[in-house]
Amino acid sequence: MDTYRQLTQDEIIELKQNSCWAEDWNNVRVKEGFMPNFFHRVMFYGEIRLGQFDKQVEVSTGFVKHAGINDATLRNVAIGDNCLIEKVGNYINNYTIGNDCYISNICTLETTEGATYGQGHMVSVLNEMGDGNVILFNELNSQIAAFMVKHFNDKQLKDAIHRMVSEDIRLDNPERGIIGNNVKIVNTKEITNTVIKDDCEISGASRLSDCTIMSSGDASVYIGTGVICENSIISNGCSITNSVKMQDCFVGEACQITNGFTAEASLFFANSYMANGEACAAFCGPFSASHHKSSLLIGGEFSFYNAGSNTNFSNHAYKMGPMHYGTLERGTKTASGAYVLMPATIGAFSVCFGKLMHHPDTRCLPFAYLMAYGDTMYLVPGRNITTVGLYRDIKKWPKRDKRAKGSRKSIINFDWLSPFTVGEIVQGKKILEALRQASGDNVSTYNYHEYVINASSLRKGIKYYDIALRIYMGAVLKRAIKGGWLGKPESNVGLGKWNDLSGLLLPESEELRMIEDIKDGTLETIQDVNNRFREIHDHFREYQWVWSYNMILDYYGLSEITDADIELIHQDYIKARRAWIAEIRKDAEKEYAMGDVDTEVFDDFISKLDHEIDYED
Repeated sequence: MDTYRQLTQDEIIELKQNSCWAEDWNNVRVKEGFMPNFFHRVMFYGEIRLGQFDKQVEVSTGFVKHAGINDATLRNVAIGDNCLIEKVGNYINNYTIGNDCYISNICTLETTEGATYGQGHMVSVLNEMGDGNVILFNELNSQIAAFMVKHFNDKQLKDAIHRMVSEDIRLDNPERGIIGNNVKIVNTKEITNTVIKDDCEISGASRLSDCTIMSSGDASVYIGTGVICENSIISNGCSITNSVKMQDCFVGEACQITNGFTAEASLFFANSYMANGEACAAFCGPFSASHHKSSLLIGGEFSFYNAGSNTNFSNHAYKMGPMHYGTLERGTKTASGAYVLMPATIGAFSVCFGKLMHHPDTRCLPFAYLMAYGDTMYLVPGRNITTVGLYRDIKKWPKRDKRAKGSRKSIINFDWLSPFTVGEIVQGKKILEALRQASGDNVSTYNYHEYVINASSLRKGIKYYDIALRIYMGAVLKRAIKGGWLGKPESNVGLGKWNDLSGLLLPESEELRMIEDIKDGTLETIQDVNNRFREIHDHFREYQWVWSYNMILDYYGLSEITDADIELIHQDYIKARRAWIAEIRKDAEKEYAMGDVDTEVFDDFISKLDHEIDYED
């Protein structure tokens, strides 16, 4: 613990000569080696603790000034070693400031009674006028948030989670505001009731009130010009710039929010990018993006989502309104509970121009296009499996995870084919085959609920779904052989339905077990809950093999998998993979022929496709 002493009479005289004043010099305590000559025009009120000031501070590249305090009013403040604090227009009140900080040209930095630092606020996502369903706190991640929202109506579970969160907040919240080490705050008007952790830079912000900024040395946070942020938490590695206005929000790791974006009661997780538009009561899971001024995300749940221009998820006056122009995630859900037609997965972004639907069976035609011509809605099942966009997205998302290794609270599974999506593909293929069997092959169209499927689209849909299934089975089998777990699984964990908890793919049975373990106290703390999420993710391949083994038996009509079966499945995998690449090549050639792609870009893409054969074995 740092040791402080009272000022000597010589030090007090020198401070007074430098136009410094204290309400009571006995309440100003300093570390040994204190240098009063670097203090000018400082007023001290209440309890003051000052460190050593014996180094130079870099205020801009190549521009250094000596540590010290100039032109400031301080009340009940502790300041660490080698800080430079100057030009404080109003005062710094009730704050603890770490080492090596640079604070200049600010108005007010203060902690007041009842400070929450952004923790404990209840927000309502998916339904902006409903009861709160997510509590904001520092250890929130996309899994806990999705879990809270999904099981909001389970009162016993909700009460248990709220107790855990409240205890976590109680142990975490400080008695007064804290500025960490190596923090830079310049040209900023007001910071009230805010915890700012290490290596954060705040430049030109307008107001931060009741916030926590979870910055760190390996994942610093930058808050820029004109930002107003209230009752919010900003996680490691984020950038909030250019007049963003944010209230009652949680911003997860490595998110960027910029260019006048406004947000209220919304959640943004891992690597999301928001600019120009607005969000209200939105649940933006990993890799959600919105770039356009005309885009409004409201009352929806997204992930791996790119909102197109004029996207509007507001549905105040209707439940079956115009579709939102853009790309969709693996299960985009609206406030009314309706699901968008196709639950795409990573990269499998199904562009659709149509309507929202309440019928649950429509979710069983994944990777589909939905298009309207007049009053007729056409469904093109499976088409997005063979697009350039899918291929590029599969490759790019893992590379775009900008989170530091030590700052990855939200779990992200990047498998584009998994029991979650492949289960939908299996159902989609069965539906199309049933339609063909019921209506025969000599028809031009098929009717599926309120939608029309052209005969050629239905045949291709079956083909595309089958390609995806064979690619999946071959890839899983290959991994099982290399991993040494080939054979009949000893466990049943993994059988049945799978779910997506905003990036975490898991068997529904494990999610239900988790619910019971929270209720009966087996999982007592938020850390226990997060550890269980991590444990489930760590066993993903094991659970996946249980599901896939039974799926392979069912697909090929087997009772067990023999060496001959392995060879057959592998050959089917190679054929399907080559057919898939050939379809993607055709899609690329079509785009190139339209003149929308430079020759160099096209040639580079084709070269990558040519090398796909390298991954077959």
